[in-house]
Amino acid sequence: MANAYDVIIIGSGPGGYIAAIRAAQLGMKVAVAEREHLAGICSNWGCIPTKALLRSAEVFEYAKHPGDYGVKIEGSVTADLKAIVARSRGIAHRMNNGVGFLFKKNKVDIIWGEAKITKPGEVVVSKTAKKPVEPIGPIPKNTLGEGTYTAKHIIVATGARPRALPGIEPDGKLIWTYFEAMKPEEMPKSLLVMGSGAIGIEFASFYRTLGVDVTVVEIMSQVMPVEDAEISALAKKQFERQGMKILLEAKVAKVAKGANSVTATIELKDGKTQEITADRMISAVGVQANIEGIGLEAVGVKTDRGFIVIDGYGKTNVPGIYAIGDVAGPPLLAHKAEHEGVICVEKIAGLPNVHPMDKLKIPGCTYCHPQVASVGLTEAKAKAEGRDIRVGRFPFVANGKAIALGEDQGLVKTIFDRKTGELLGAHMVGAEVTELIQGFVVAMNLETTEEELMHTIFPHPTISETMKESVLDAYGRALNA
Repeated sequence: MANAYDVIIIGSGPGGYIAAIRAAQLGMKVAVAEREHLAGICSNWGCIPTKALLRSAEVFEYAKHPGDYGVKIEGSVTADLKAIVARSRGIAHRMNNGVGFLFKKNKVDIIWGEAKITKPGEVVVSKTAKKPVEPIGPIPKNTLGEGTYTAKHIIVATGARPRALPGIEPDGKLIWTYFEAMKPEEMPKSLLVMGSGAIGIEFASFYRTLGVDVTVVEIMSQVMPVEDAEISALAKKQFERQGMKILLEAKVAKVAKGANSVTATIELKDGKTQEITADRMISAVGVQANIEGIGLEAVGVKTDRGFIVIDGYGKTNVPGIYAIGDVAGPPLLAHKAEHEGVICVEKIAGLPNVHPMDKLKIPGCTYCHPQVASVGLTEAKAKAEGRDIRVGRFPFVANGKAIALGEDQGLVKTIFDRKTGELLGAHMVGAEVTELIQGFVVAMNLETTEEELMHTIFPHPTISETMKESVLDAYGRALNA
């Protein structure tokens, strides 16, 4: 049958398209159902285009202080918002087209429309009610349309969308989600950011660097609540030195909209209230999974707290139906979705030695300035588990390469099991730490001990030397501090 497949994947984001390609590599007949845009939120509205914006902000920041590097720039330095946004959207378009190319290369069929599981092994695709979201290019010629399709295995990879708080719902004009924040028509003079997770802090960092008066409101006791408290505190100091205002243990209770501004009533931890008026507000209070309208209830797929329940291989409670990525629960990260997709497909294919997802070995990265990256247990969590630990720290101010780059504000922190030497966690703040963290992820995956890390030769001069020095410091052997 023309409409019969080994695997049908609903959603073409990082989890979906990677799962599709891996399934095709393993000889399966594969189709991906998509209703909006190839490559998902990550490539179109999240991971990639936000990094393009942040890169523009970084270059602008360097250009404002050329004298720090012995460089003279004649005349004023200005940020061209229209060009910055256009560059970001162009990169998103490129990523979108790239996934289309990969599908064609790997002979993965694209089914365009709204997909719904009608019974195990069957997916009905109807005309999408959504308009294709910019920057989608022409729909590939090999795209299929409405109809009934069958598959031995159905993988749900429908992702997530911004969560809205009752009474503070984004309206696209005064209260933004990341969609509007990514392509503003004009630069606001002031901005209120509700939530200091990765999305909130990255946008706060971008807008502040471009000169916007930014206030961040966070209900928890630290910015980036999932991070190690010490790393979070150091990042907060740097944000505040840049002029960002941060209110912790504070809640946006209500918002009043003006003609071209919002006034938020903030409940503070001491019970008092404070009003803040800003041109625009970003709601960055997390996301919710796209589990509605895809037939999960009808076929009996179990969900919990808004996410599909799976085992370590992506299996749901219904045979032949799987879920990967954001829709399958935290951490809501693109690289988690990709790896989950590979695990799921390889398990379906019956490959040997397929290991279930180990969430403790999933790194987290926030691309603000300074960057923050981490993997494994924080110091607080390690202690809460009753671990006897050693903690090492090494500051960027003692690293030659960081000093040469003019980026000497940072810290690497490592946590070891005192008895076994097992690396339990690594946490970083500073320049390019999102590129460095993978060294510790590899070490944890290989079950590397402190002794092996100490005997590893790190190149000089590099910022990566801070990683080794942090390990040495945990055992009282730091050489450069």
